[in-house]
Amino acid sequence: MTQNQAFTLTRDVNVVTIPDGHAGQLRQGEVVTIHQTLGNNYTVITDYGHMVRIAGIDADALGLEPHTLHIVTADDSPAAVESNCWEVMKTVYDPEIPVNIVDLGLVYSCKVTPNPAGGHNVHVQMTLTAPGCGMGPVIQGDVEKSIRALPGVAKVNVEIVLDPPWGREMMSEVAQVQLGLY
Repeated sequence: MTQNQAFTLTRDVNVVTIPDGHAGQLRQGEVVTIHQTLGNNYTVITDYGHMVRIAGIDADALGLEPHTLHIVTADDSPAAVESNCWEVMKTVYDPEIPVNIVDLGLVYSCKVTPNPAGGHNVHVQMTLTAPGCGMGPVIQGDVEKSIRALPGVAKVNVEIVLDPPWGREMMSEVAQVQLGLY
C-alpha cells in the first residue's frame, strides 16, 4: 500500500477529525485517500478535503487487515514491562506528523511499580507539540490503550504535562532527519 492511495469504504466507520479531535463518521461508499499509515491508525483525506483518522481496528472498512501488536517479551518483570511500554509507545503517532511520539520527544517518563493486587502500575508523563492540541486526548488514549494491552500491566495512568514545554530540540536525531530538520 502506498500513501495517497484511494479506498472506497466498505462500511460506515467512526473517525476522529484532525486537528480538532472531534468524533465523526464516514459512510459506506465514501472515497478516502490514505495520507499516513504509521502506527495502528490511518490518517486519510476525504473527498471534501477533510483530514480524519480511522482507528486500526477499523482497517477492514478500508479493505485492509488490522495491525497486530508486537510484544518484545512476554516476561512480566518490571524491566520487561517498562521495555514493552516504550516499544508500544513507538507505535503511537501524531496523525499529522510521520514520527512516533517517543522520537518526537513527547514522552518524558514511564515508571513501572508493583500493584499490590498483582501485575504492575504504569505511569507515563507526556506532553503535546502544542498546549491546545485537539488531538491530545486522542493520542493520550492511544498510549493508554496500547500499554493496557501488555502482559503484566494492571493499571495505566497517562498524564499530560506542559512543563517543560515541548520544543524541537527534544526530538531524536532520527526524528529530525525524518522531518528534514537536521
